[in-house]
Amino acid sequence: MEDGRGAIKGALEAAGNTYISADAQGSAAKQLTDVEALIAQGADALIILAMDKDAIGPAIDKAAAEAIPVVGYDRLIEDERAFYLTFDNKGVGRIIAETVKAAQPEGNYAIIKGDPGDPNALFLLEGMMEVIGADVEAGKIKIVGEAFSEGWKPDNAQANMEQILTANNNAVDAVLAENDGMAGGVIAALSAQGLNIPVGGQDGDLAALNRVARGTQTVSVWKDSRQLGAAAAEIAAALAGGSALDAVNGAVKWSGGEKGVEMNAIFLAPTPITKDNLDLVIDAGHISKEQACEGAMDGIAACQ
Repeated sequence: MEDGRGAIKGALEAAGNTYISADAQGSAAKQLTDVEALIAQGADALIILAMDKDAIGPAIDKAAAEAIPVVGYDRLIEDERAFYLTFDNKGVGRIIAETVKAAQPEGNYAIIKGDPGDPNALFLLEGMMEVIGADVEAGKIKIVGEAFSEGWKPDNAQANMEQILTANNNAVDAVLAENDGMAGGVIAALSAQGLNIPVGGQDGDLAALNRVARGTQTVSVWKDSRQLGAAAAEIAAALAGGSALDAVNGAVKWSGGEKGVEMNAIFLAPTPITKDNLDLVIDAGHISKEQACEGAMDGIAACQ
């Protein structure tokens, strides 16, 4: 979020707008009081990274009562009064599964999911199952373990992976992890058992990109938070200026949430990063060559 926050601030200020912010520090309750405080400070639009999809409801009610538009930033706020901006998370799930499946077309798979309170965890899973579902039905791929990881935390993912390995006597051939932090926890559990198998994740975390170069992580799907932040600023400014939700440039109608609420949304395209195109994140300045390539395998073109 740090790069995204900087991009939001930079884009807003470049357009002559003022940026004010609050950090919920992971607390859904604090986020509600933060929104009240921002409204009291005179916010003309709110960009909200919801801590909890259900608990955020009263904040949307307060904003609507003051006719203040809301952008749901990266996490779904399933309310037609909010504009939904994110990367194509179902597409991210598809990319993770496609890349891992290319490396390991069949065998025993584990799926390490994110926080059960975050809709993105289910969107990612839906995308993954679009890719491997037919192979599961055909018996080519067997899902031998699947677990949510509270808070998307690496430690929880590692514990989940350890349990899956124990339950299967280490007979796991590939892992679909729903983000890079959790992939790191998964890889720690695998390494403790002397295993190096295909593992996918997403976020373009610096440690994960280095794991890609080292050969312990197969793919990290990069969602450039600077791109997301700049888009959020542009949308918020348009809405604050009086644009209708459905008049935002690039908006599409979408109703893929749990409740089927029709919303106005923009889905940005993510980029899979593998050992073959590490140069993309290096050239973009997202990570230095030294950080990406420390301990890299032989044959990584970006590290030559």
